[in-house]
Amino acid sequence: MNNVLKVSAVCLYDLNGRLLTVRKHGTSKFMHPGGKPEAGESAAQAGSRELAEEIGVRVDATSLELMGVWTGTAANESNTDIEATVFTAPGTWDASGIEAAAEIAELRWMDVADASNFDDLAPLLTEYVLPRLGR
Repeated sequence: MNNVLKVSAVCLYDLNGRLLTVRKHGTSKFMHPGGKPEAGESAAQAGSRELAEEIGVRVDATSLELMGVWTGTAANESNTDIEATVFTAPGTWDASGIEAAAEIAELRWMDVADASNFDDLAPLLTEYVLPRLGR
């Protein structure tokens, strides 16, 4: 039996409709910005906090729109599944004003229609989120 890690993740789009993916230091898979909730924190509060910490984007937790909750294989931790609560941030964002911070090594804005061209996406993205987006 695998360990289960609860995380919150947020879909964020730029002015051209591209989805932001991030790669954390020491990993090879791109995923949504996000992370584990702290004690007493709701999934939306965790998503909001993680956006601020990882990419400097401030979004009120109450404005995040729930996309879904899924359990899948963790991208970067062996023998671990994730229970991911995925949100969409409101509006669109200027990609030039967003920079990697904290544990984020790299940002990549991805046209969702081109997602099948990438072999370095986290399972949560490929198995759950992208199919929901019609890709």
